[in-house]
Amino acid sequence: MNKILVGLLFGLVLGVLDGATAWFYPEVRGMLGGILIGSSFKGMLVGILCGWFARKVQSTKWGIVLGSVLGLVFAFLVASASTVNGEHPYLQIMMPGFVVGAIVGFLTQRVGTPAPAQKA
Repeated sequence: MNKILVGLLFGLVLGVLDGATAWFYPEVRGMLGGILIGSSFKGMLVGILCGWFARKVQSTKWGIVLGSVLGLVFAFLVASASTVNGEHPYLQIMMPGFVVGAIVGFLTQRVGTPAPAQKA
């Protein structure tokens, strides 16, 4: 399977799981549908970018670093745009985003077929 498709699928699944953890916060249960959609989209975007990177660079370390950074950046954008009871929930959004990004970065390096070698 293509590394970009692997990233897309793993990003989607882990994004849904990330969004589903919002159920544990009673103050945001009314927004759970939007959170699930946003987390899924964020996970898929990180997965696509990590899959593209995995096709170009075969390094598990750099795949994890890129996934973590992308997960943090997108989670920061979401956290800075949302407020719960007048506060920005940075930790509650950014920590799972970091972990999901790292896992997706790892999986895109380990699973899937690399890009075919180009002839000179």
